[in-house]
Amino acid sequence: MGLTAPRTPTVLAIDAGNSKTDVAVVTAAGEVLATARGGGFRPPVVGVPAALDALAGPVGLAFAEAGVSSVAHVSACLANADLPVEEAQLAAALEARGWGATVEVRNDTFAILRAGVAEPRGVAVVCGAGINCVGMRPDGRTARFPAVGRISGDWGGGWALAEEALWHAARAEDGRGGATALARALPAHFGLPTMYALIEALHLDRLDGDRRHELTPVLFATAAEGDPVARAIVTRLAEEVAVLATVALTRLDLLGEQTPVLLGGSVLRAGHALLDDGIRDLLSARAPKADVRVVAASPVLGAALLGLDRLGADPRARERARTYWES
Repeated sequence: MGLTAPRTPTVLAIDAGNSKTDVAVVTAAGEVLATARGGGFRPPVVGVPAALDALAGPVGLAFAEAGVSSVAHVSACLANADLPVEEAQLAAALEARGWGATVEVRNDTFAILRAGVAEPRGVAVVCGAGINCVGMRPDGRTARFPAVGRISGDWGGGWALAEEALWHAARAEDGRGGATALARALPAHFGLPTMYALIEALHLDRLDGDRRHELTPVLFATAAEGDPVARAIVTRLAEEVAVLATVALTRLDLLGEQTPVLLGGSVLRAGHALLDDGIRDLLSARAPKADVRVVAASPVLGAALLGLDRLGADPRARERARTYWES
């Protein structure tokens, strides 16, 4: 039997991150017809056409499994869709693919937020390779940040943490900064004797620069052992997370209401006690009605729920979809 258009309203849910992509075909009743996984979605690196070509792989697999060739609505939560203008550009590119009658593109942080709440209301802070924060209300109001790096006022994420740890360790070794165990721990992670050796290896590309992210767990382990410099970096990250959440709550007039504040991304899901306790202590003082919790559900659930919201699906449909990913 050949592929057909869906007989009932159906959602193509896409959660595309820097390292992996999850897609699902979900009916308006919340039944999951198919899922598939692909590689990372990185249009700034490979260009939009090539990024969508890569996305076509898992979409094609999901469509084949579901027995459809298109859907009623595409709900795409995409990494690197940091600005509304980028969301619009990516939405136009997705529309040209003909995968759905309508298309809505959001930054992938919205998927984590929606996955963690029963209704589209709350704030999410994500800290993985980078850091971002979004908030939303059922009336459609949102709060967001450009989140494109230091030029938009950002600090945090695994990359920034590794850079900060390297900076302090280098200065500790050559005498420009205070002593820190990071000066030994960071090069030791790569089997190198000194920070000078690590700097040389990174600078001369003998060590792949992308491996810097491996130093983030080393930073947290060093902080847990009591190193003051490492602990100060972790404390700074807790401050950044708390500031983002508090500002988003304030923008949405939710600071005085009981509101979920969801934490996601590899750094915030890792269970680092110093970081977790710091975030909760700061928010308890600045946003005492914030209900702080870590999102365990798959972000593609959030993309599916946003699509079901768009279709006007009833609560039973949303619960059916949630049960699929949370069971």
